[in-house]
This record gives sequence, structure tokens and C-alpha cells, in this order.
Amino acid sequence: MASPKSTDVPSSDGRLRRGERSREAIVAALFELVGEGVLQPTAQQVAERAEVGIRSVFRHFDDMDSLFATMDERLSADALPILREETASGSLRERARGLAQRRARLFERIGPYKRSANVQRWRSNFLRTRHAGLVRELRADLLRSLPELESAGAETLEAIDLVACFEAWDRLRTDQRLSRERAEATLERALLALLDGSKR
Repeated sequence: MASPKSTDVPSSDGRLRRGERSREAIVAALFELVGEGVLQPTAQQVAERAEVGIRSVFRHFDDMDSLFATMDERLSADALPILREETASGSLRERARGLAQRRARLFERIGPYKRSANVQRWRSNFLRTRHAGLVRELRADLLRSLPELESAGAETLEAIDLVACFEAWDRLRTDQRLSRERAEATLERALLALLDGSKR
């Protein structure tokens, strides 16, 4: 008596694993493209780098915002601990130097991804929300590092918040073409000048 003919039906577990691998490849592709300076990667570019069909990109992500959100989760897990680490202690100069060093490490880490987000923020609710969140985090970090700002006056606080933001750092590094070391020294000098000026 002949045995029943077997059928090669893919298991749900196998399909799930392939789907997870495809998703990982897509997120990795986006990371690579943005990290290489592609400020507005298209779904087609992501699909080509991940070596998947463009339908696969939209099968895993409803739209590009959901793809950016997944990338943001990974970047935040890597970068936000820098922002939230214990602040420097000591004199005002030592704490200003510690703040400048921490901002330099953070901004260098998130640089290409923040530039990409800034370019596309106008058309993305997700990116606008994440930008606003980062602005709040940076302000809170500023006040933790330099509590003197609480009594320095609103203009001094706003001026220091401005010079210590990502966009100011990006100008130093990109437009003014300063090395990381010179940009960090410039930030420290600006912080101290503004703090000294607030005492007069």
C-alpha cells in the first residue's frame, strides 16, 4: 500500500523567522544609509540595500514613519544613556567642561540621524514629536549640570540652551569645519562666557 504523499507546507514558525530576518535587514539598511549621509533614504533605496523587494518594506512597515520609529528605538537605546549619565561635579568651569564633553559625545553619535530627521521633520509627526522630546531632554540636562542657570535670568538660560543645542554643534562641525576637539573647546568657552556675563 502506497504511503500518503507528503506536502512541503512552510510552518508558521518558519514564516515568522523569515519575516523577522527581513525586518532586521530593513532596519539595518536604513541605519547604514543614514549613517553614510543619505539624508532622505527612499523605500526603494532601503529595499535595495536590504536585498528585499520593495513590497517587503511596506509589508513590515505601514509607512516610512514606522520605519523611522523602529530605527529611533535603537538609536535612543544607544545614545540617550550618554545624555542621562551622572553630571560632572566640581567648579563651574569643571562642570561646563563636563557638559561640553557629554554634548560632544552625544551629538557625534546622533549626528547623521539628527540631520536626516531635521530635513524630514516638516512632513513627519513622529519626527516632530521626537525633536520636541530631545529639546526637553537637553534643557533638563542643562539645568542638572548648571543649576546656577535657575537664577541667572531667562535671557542667559535661553542663550546657553541655544549654544548647547545640536544645531549649533552641527554648524561648528559642518559649516565652520571645526574638528571635534575645537568644536568642544568652542562650546565650553561659549558656556563660560555667557555664565560670566550673567554675573555682571
